Amino acid sequence: AISSSNLDEFFEIRVGGLKQQIEHSLPRGEPDELSPQACLQAVDAKAQDLVREQYRVFNESLLPALEQEGIRLLKRAAWSEREQRWIQRYFRSSVLPVLSPIALDPAHPFPRIQNKSLNFIVAVEGEDAFGRSTSTAIVKVPRSLPRVISLPALTGSGMHDFVLLSSIIHAHMEEIFPGLTVRGAYQFRLTRNSDLWVEEEEVDDLMRALRGELPTRHFGDAVRLEVADNCPDDMIQFLLGTFELSSSDMVRVNGPVNLHRIGALYDHVDRPDLKFAPFEARTPARLVENKDLFAVMRAGDLMLHHPFDSFAPVIDLVRQAAADPGVRAIKLTLYRSGADSPMVDALIEAARAGKEVTAVVELRARFDEAANIALATRLQEAGANVAYGVVGYKCHAKMLLVVRQEQSHLRRYVHLGTGNYHERNARTYTDLSLLSADRDLGEDVHRLFMQLTGLGRVAQLKKLLQAPFSLDRTLLALIEREAWQASQGLPARIVAKMNSLADPRIIQALYRASQAGVTIDLIVRGVCCLRPGIPGVSERIQVRSVVGRFLEHERCWWFHAGGRELVWASSADWMQRNLYRRVEVAFPLEDKQTGSRARKECLELYLSDNSQAWTLQSDGTYARVPHADKTGRVCAQASLIRGQYP
Repeated sequence: AISSSNLDEFFEIRVGGLKQQIEHSLPRGEPDELSPQACLQAVDAKAQDLVREQYRVFNESLLPALEQEGIRLLKRAAWSEREQRWIQRYFRSSVLPVLSPIALDPAHPFPRIQNKSLNFIVAVEGEDAFGRSTSTAIVKVPRSLPRVISLPALTGSGMHDFVLLSSIIHAHMEEIFPGLTVRGAYQFRLTRNSDLWVEEEEVDDLMRALRGELPTRHFGDAVRLEVADNCPDDMIQFLLGTFELSSSDMVRVNGPVNLHRIGALYDHVDRPDLKFAPFEARTPARLVENKDLFAVMRAGDLMLHHPFDSFAPVIDLVRQAAADPGVRAIKLTLYRSGADSPMVDALIEAARAGKEVTAVVELRARFDEAANIALATRLQEAGANVAYGVVGYKCHAKMLLVVRQEQSHLRRYVHLGTGNYHERNARTYTDLSLLSADRDLGEDVHRLFMQLTGLGRVAQLKKLLQAPFSLDRTLLALIEREAWQASQGLPARIVAKMNSLADPRIIQALYRASQAGVTIDLIVRGVCCLRPGIPGVSERIQVRSVVGRFLEHERCWWFHAGGRELVWASSADWMQRNLYRRVEVAFPLEDKQTGSRARKECLELYLSDNSQAWTLQSDGTYARVPHADKTGRVCAQASLIRGQYP
């Protein structure tokens, strides 16, 4: 389900962008020097292989494994008579009333097909009551209908028997076209370009402009067609022509056209023995002993490693600030926070209590634009100051600033994080949080908010690194410093963890460092454009990816730095968009205990993982790290859940 959803987004954004480059004869300008046409051809070939593998795993591995556990996704041929009767009643009462079949004729042109919606193309014969006849019809399936339906036990089914909505509609197609002969019905699904385009420098209200663009997302240019593998060629050619696509833009699927929807099974099936065991996120001892977050932060920096450490202290900080009469101001960046955000609720309470509340809301967080517009509107209505960052640069930094009156002076308290202020994501993504009352950090965060909401030259920061100004330069300098150390015969090492590594300058610097003798270990969960292990180029670089229960999301870097051992955490990946086209922040973990813990939990533990790790080969493929026996097995995420490290 996750793989299918990610592939959808890849086509909606990346492939959609490639097609626009081809349409407007624009070069890609990437280091591989591939033209947009050549890149698209390579993407098509890889995507076809990936989709075939998805459906092979679905049909040959997952469905049989589920059936062994009594969880069945029943095909039409397997329905019993009692099941058929129940399904027919369900179709007539809950499905048929909301369907609107479209017979294609001069009075009924081809309907607009919404992005990623389920549809059928139907071959029909015969005349209706008006003497009309046509050979083709379209049935659009509303998104309001559930795609996975549980069969009740009274039908004689097992406790966990399900049918797909597509199978129900397919089985009753004759009732949708009464009196006609249905020769065939075939699922299809269209993926469209979903990137929103707003000329930011030409609009006077970004929120109003984005709100106007949102409805068009569902009807952008077509980029991919998925069809049932038994669909006749003439119908496929008809669909391709209708959507102005070529055969290379089409993929045949052996199963439901949207595997993402199968994820609903997880919530439908009450089988704790087949799911990850629940665990309770830890609350640091310092917060158990003292509920006053301001006092805890004054006593020293506090690091939280989510989801193993609870995200509640971050929310509690805003809640305490909202209720504290000494708090004068609260400032926060919001990139993704969810539709029902307790963080936003606390900010609204603070604003209503008369505190100065400022929220920098990134309206252009892809696929969260509508939710962020709604949040921004709620905050504005409560009296908060709402800004949308800097034109041309997404604000991806995660910062919270609380200004509190204490005796005769104001003190600043900050939260800096690698992840979003999103309570649900904090339970499924691995991220780092730093809670601090450090004066220099507080001043730096204050300067950044002044820059984001007002005007001014590049802020002179004491501790933070900021993209697009100082972050890339400092990273390159740190890497080059390690290279110099190695060239002098001194110890030199870099260990870094991130989501993606794609910036050419950083990659070239890492190659040079490897050639100088620096040992480099990279933990890159997703895209990695660096090739490790190439003799004479990158033979001292190792890259591994860990894929487990939680999405690896924190960015954490360690540099030997001549024995000083610098540890940084950041909102930024080592990608061009993060370093040059976004507002990002990297923050040092200077406290000895905090830095040591981050290095141990985020880096060293993952380098020893032999349960969920893959290593990148020099040819760009990945090889799974061989499992050790039970006594020697290390699973980083499981160890962090238990709080026990090898």
